[in-house]
Amino acid sequence: MVNFFGSKSPKKSKTTNSDDEAPPQPQPHRSRSPLKKSSSSRSSGKTKDEHQHSRKPEQGSPRNSRSFPKSGTSSPRHPFDPTTTHPLNLPPDQLRRFSALSAMSQPDADRMDVDNEGPNAATAPVSPPPQSKMPGSFDTPKTNGSTTNGAMNGEGPAPPPHRSNPTSPAAALVPTPDDAEAYKNAGNKFYKAKEYKKAIEEYTKAVEASPSSATYLSNRAAAYMANGQYIAALDDCTRADELDPQNPKILLRLARIYTSLGRPQEALNTFGRINPPPSAKDVAPTKAMLQHIEVAEDALKNGTTGSMALHALDQAEKLLGFGATRPRKWQLMKGEAYLKMGNVNALGDAQNIAMSLLRNNNQDPEALVLRGRALYAQGDNDKAIQHFRQALSCDPDYKDAVKYLRMVQKLDRMKTEGNAEYKAGKWSAAIDKYTTALDVDPLNKGTNSKLLQNRALCRVQLKDYTGAIEDCERALALEPSYTKAKKTKANALGQSGNWEAAVRELKELQEQDPQDAGIAKEVRKAELELKKSKRKDYYKILGVDKDADENAIKKAYRKAAIIHHPDKNPDDEHAAERFKDIGESYETLSDPEKRARYDSGEDLMDPMDGFGGGGMGGGMSIDPEILMQMFGAQMGGGGGRGGGGGFHSFGGGMPGQGQRRGAPQGFPGGFSFQ
Repeated sequence: MVNFFGSKSPKKSKTTNSDDEAPPQPQPHRSRSPLKKSSSSRSSGKTKDEHQHSRKPEQGSPRNSRSFPKSGTSSPRHPFDPTTTHPLNLPPDQLRRFSALSAMSQPDADRMDVDNEGPNAATAPVSPPPQSKMPGSFDTPKTNGSTTNGAMNGEGPAPPPHRSNPTSPAAALVPTPDDAEAYKNAGNKFYKAKEYKKAIEEYTKAVEASPSSATYLSNRAAAYMANGQYIAALDDCTRADELDPQNPKILLRLARIYTSLGRPQEALNTFGRINPPPSAKDVAPTKAMLQHIEVAEDALKNGTTGSMALHALDQAEKLLGFGATRPRKWQLMKGEAYLKMGNVNALGDAQNIAMSLLRNNNQDPEALVLRGRALYAQGDNDKAIQHFRQALSCDPDYKDAVKYLRMVQKLDRMKTEGNAEYKAGKWSAAIDKYTTALDVDPLNKGTNSKLLQNRALCRVQLKDYTGAIEDCERALALEPSYTKAKKTKANALGQSGNWEAAVRELKELQEQDPQDAGIAKEVRKAELELKKSKRKDYYKILGVDKDADENAIKKAYRKAAIIHHPDKNPDDEHAAERFKDIGESYETLSDPEKRARYDSGEDLMDPMDGFGGGGMGGGMSIDPEILMQMFGAQMGGGGGRGGGGGFHSFGGGMPGQGQRRGAPQGFPGGFSFQ
């Protein structure tokens, strides 16, 4: 091969493989192509024949070192394929030439040193200096992790050495008691300056330096307490008390923490351990808190309303530490007080308390029962039963959950049975069911008010108006805003004959809700009935019911006429008047048209009352339903009570018709409905 560079040690051209070939000249110390790495120079005593026929590397030689075959032989790893156009698919001679050119163009610092372990390794010639690149030559790629001056071991390129920081900090010194005292003094300064967070940091350093010091723990507890962290303060103060049980300062601080957390009984027990005893001023807030809690408990147990319990709990909360959370027991007591009050707003407040507790722990059985009772008081029995069952799944032995679950199920069953009897028209049986249901839970105001109102409706059907009025009054005492009970009471009052009181009840209800058209209609009907009640009661005069038929009316008339005839009562000056009223009653009730007008109150209505002010200009105010009754009575003959056809004139009279007693006088000027 032609020497392009004129190097100091010219390279001999290689010949074909031969067993009697002379040993080759030592090769320069240089890297080979990445496709065929050069083998390490062995000891000078080895022949090329030995190198060729011995494939195993010598002991200590790198695993990556391989022998190159002589020129003229095809490489088993990279055979030349004339059909491939890959840029590295070259004849072996050309590959070796490019590899040599690339190796010579690489600086010494980038070439890998090859192990020289033979006895004559020191006599190996030095690599020539790097030459400039030839056009078309290739750079030898560097192997990841290769070293420039280190020898390759048997496992591949050696990794780079671990870089350590020569300026690593020395091990931290253990704080001394003097350091702990300094931390405490620094914490005291921050505490006096009301920088409690920084004071806590300094006290924490002191505690870490001396964990067995009760003083440092007590000081940090004071900082925690001033910062509103009462639970952390309690932990530190309890540990300090264990380390120094008779320290009055620690005990006084511990008692104050108990008071701030709403645990007055434990605070009083701690005050009792202090010797000498604490001052009355120190103990007064704790005693006051305990007294308020006892008043609230007594009000819930024996009181009839929850307002007293709420007031006592509010007073106790004022003695809690600033920012302290209300104790869970107090929240449950407050929810119980709201349930005892029973009004709509109070029941909503009870639910809010229950939901707040369930957000912290959705498996709290007491909070689940509290919410279930609120739902039960609001009449939502299905959801209430679900909450009671969920509480039992959390605590199967919780007695309150079992109690209220059975109570609601029984009450719900009895109420359903009563409603079924009412719909079937079995009034007495329905009254019995409602009465039994009222005995299940006398404290449930919402449900019991509905049961009483339902029972009042049954009593009205049985014409027990006095009992119906009493039931309505009891329902309104439990739930003052119960509109249905007020309407039922007004109806019972009217049916009993006291329409004046009925009108008064309905007007009070109308004032509370002026937009309710139904109440306005009830008021107009009651006012009409009031007018009817002040006229002569023909049914009462004859002694018959309002639904009496024609035969019963005729029979009653004959009997009354005989009894009250003036000839049979010569000494009774009022006999003639009674006899006249009996005749008038029979005349009206025996005529279907007259009776219909009498029953509807048509004969009591002044046509001018239907118009506000004077005549037509004031606007119609008469009830359309009453007008329909009036026209229906004239056209249909009293709604089925008799015959009679045609359209009857309203008043003023047709020619030849006489004025009848009790009939309306018509409009002025002879105007009449045709």
